[in-house]
Amino acid sequence: MRTVAVLEEKREIREKVGKPLLWISMVSMAMIFAGLTSAYVVRQQKGDWLQFDLPQLFYVSTAIIIFSSVTMNWTVSAAKRSDFKNVKLAASITLLLGLSFVICQFKAWGVLVEQKIFFTGKASNASGSFLYILTGLHLLHLVGGIFSLIVVWVKSMAHKYNSGNLFGIRLCALFWHFLDVLWIYLFLFLLFVR
Repeated sequence: MRTVAVLEEKREIREKVGKPLLWISMVSMAMIFAGLTSAYVVRQQKGDWLQFDLPQLFYVSTAIIIFSSVTMNWTVSAAKRSDFKNVKLAASITLLLGLSFVICQFKAWGVLVEQKIFFTGKASNASGSFLYILTGLHLLHLVGGIFSLIVVWVKSMAHKYNSGNLFGIRLCALFWHFLDVLWIYLFLFLLFVR
């Protein structure tokens, strides 16, 4: 009986601390990207800014990450109903979409290299460097999101999420939606601020 009380107390502490820490992390990340996009605008005004079209794969990856937010909502919704079959299916699809986004980003960088848009070196330009930094830093944060999706997927396979246990899946969903919104912001920024 005492062990159950201790486990319940630990769960309550984790829930009180987990969400605020995630919010602090997301605000910090948003500030980093706000600073980088501000630096982009300032550097662009200096001149010698190379203009080029974004690879079509950025459009594809945008559609993928938006759809992954829809499937993430499906995952949470199924968990609320203790629908284990749909939790597993939706978590699997979300994870596959997240991995597809990563693959699209790497292929898009390959297209940029083919267009002679480089991150660094004699043939590079600040506009290309900023593009790689912004998309690469987002991808780095997305690795954390992928790790969270893997944890959710593993736990969903073990039927850990149900109407009485939603904390972990909700935290993952919050972070994944944040990454989605952050990518949409970066994509639109890069598309229109050239």
